[in-house]
Amino acid sequence: MEKISNNSNTLEISKRVFFVIAILFAFLLSLNLMGGSFKLMGKDVAQQIISITSNPFIGLFVGLLATAIIQSSSTSTSMIVAIVASGSLTLENAVPMIMGANIGTSVTSSIVALGHVTEKEEFKKAIGAATVHDFFNLIVVAIIFPLEYFTGFLSGLGHYVAGLFYSEAFESKEMFSILGVTVKPVGKWIISFLGKNALLIFAVSMVGLIFSLRGFTAVLKKLLIGNSQKALEKHIFGNPVKSLTWGALITASVQSSSVTTSLTVPLVAADKASLKQVFPFLMGANIGTTVTALIAALSQTEAALSVAFCHLFFNLIGVLLLFPIRSIRNIPIFLAETLGTATLRNRMVGFAYIIITFFAIPFVLIFFTSDVKAQKPQKGIVKEVKVEAPKTVKVK
Repeated sequence: MEKISNNSNTLEISKRVFFVIAILFAFLLSLNLMGGSFKLMGKDVAQQIISITSNPFIGLFVGLLATAIIQSSSTSTSMIVAIVASGSLTLENAVPMIMGANIGTSVTSSIVALGHVTEKEEFKKAIGAATVHDFFNLIVVAIIFPLEYFTGFLSGLGHYVAGLFYSEAFESKEMFSILGVTVKPVGKWIISFLGKNALLIFAVSMVGLIFSLRGFTAVLKKLLIGNSQKALEKHIFGNPVKSLTWGALITASVQSSSVTTSLTVPLVAADKASLKQVFPFLMGANIGTTVTALIAALSQTEAALSVAFCHLFFNLIGVLLLFPIRSIRNIPIFLAETLGTATLRNRMVGFAYIIITFFAIPFVLIFFTSDVKAQKPQKGIVKEVKVEAPKTVKVK
């Protein structure tokens, strides 16, 4: 009996491993098709995308709205990587979209919090747990977005690091030659089979991308989280550093920050974890979610790899700014608890927060910035200044 049980366990594990490999292949193939579809669309589409996203405020909103609709920052950031790889989007224009995607991913946990609306006290705690992630992302964007806009430091850093990796590993193609004989030939065959119809190829790639990421989430969530719910409640949230690490590891494994952040909402609502215990876990989830974009960029261009590194550094810098000092770390917690208390008095506050943050504010920003030519200051250009020679003064 024991031998039969071991054989069945081995067979089950083998099935799951095969399924994960198949999903990974579908994910990379979808990205390859998406890049191909944008190349087939031609220069006009590329110019339209660049003109729309040349305003960083609109780029921020596009990333936020796309992620809020799809409810997956992993999907939206993978799309951004694919568009950059196709040459239709520049690195500088992609960075605000990545920032917007970080904010938009919080919508899922906010929707989960609405499930506790019938119980006032639970709804208060659930809103706090959902929005502490929002406030973290909003604070980080408020700090990094102006720096990126005026100095380009984040895109510059991403480009520099990607250049180091790309020149050493990608140029030889030795590490990723398997993609050249698997994903790329299949991608070319599908593009040819679909008659090089750009819109049809894009639609197929979108379906493949969404289903492959959801497949990842379903399999790995069951494998890593399903049987460890009690351990999650008892051991992970006790120590801030441990909580941060687990948040990053679990999110990187299930390829979805929406899943891991949504798990914390019912835990806080049910008093099984406090907001202070959960917050480091959510910060770790922000780091873990960057793995998807890095995987997506492996088979793409140096510019695509730069975007993935910008996503990683954005979240790392955010954690470094808010995590080490307790008083600073408590700022998003205080804001979330304040909003939760206001929601306790009036449930409509929670609904209003979601509408204003994710829809009203972005539209207002677009309205006021659509007529403004938002171009970044050009680096290295110094205006010519005429310096007149000092007038001589005769001394009698």
